[in-house]
Amino acid sequence: MATSVSKSITVIFSVLLLSFFLTVESQKFSRNLSQRSLGLRKEKLSHFRFYFHDIVSGPNATAIRIVEATRTNRTAATGFGDISMIDNPLTIGPERNSRLVGRAQGMYTSASINEMGLLMVMNYVFVEGKYNGSTLCIVGRNPVMSTVREMPVIGGSGLFRFARGYAEARTHTFNMSNGDAVVEFNAYVFHY
Repeated sequence: MATSVSKSITVIFSVLLLSFFLTVESQKFSRNLSQRSLGLRKEKLSHFRFYFHDIVSGPNATAIRIVEATRTNRTAATGFGDISMIDNPLTIGPERNSRLVGRAQGMYTSASINEMGLLMVMNYVFVEGKYNGSTLCIVGRNPVMSTVREMPVIGGSGLFRFARGYAEARTHTFNMSNGDAVVEFNAYVFHY
């Protein structure tokens, strides 16, 4: 009798243990996938060149200050703490009426007390050709007085899923009287 009770307890314990492991396995929240299962083929490197129109003046402004920080003697020159929302045109050439290829949507904020240094958080939303509807996400530091500024491409959507790379910004023109600027961007992007 003791042997049969011992066997029953062993069987019950084994069933409970197996049930526990099966439950734990079914609650797994991650799994490995093949790139092909998501339609990812060979990775390529693309170069994109366009012009970013930061229009802060006039009735058709595309960059609007939404927060103006309290000024001190130390922060007056850099605008430290100011935040602007943008929906800036991206065009094929530097002229405002040049063909639209996308929009830079997001925000920038003055993030440096000692220099004109912006934190840029934006999506390039493309509206042209095969990239129509795809986006690139740019998040980074923009020291605006430097000749060339580099910001990381940290992702994207559509044809830019899993994108990574960097974007170089160079001021093309800056209007001292109204604050409008045209910036040339060269983006180098790895994507599938």
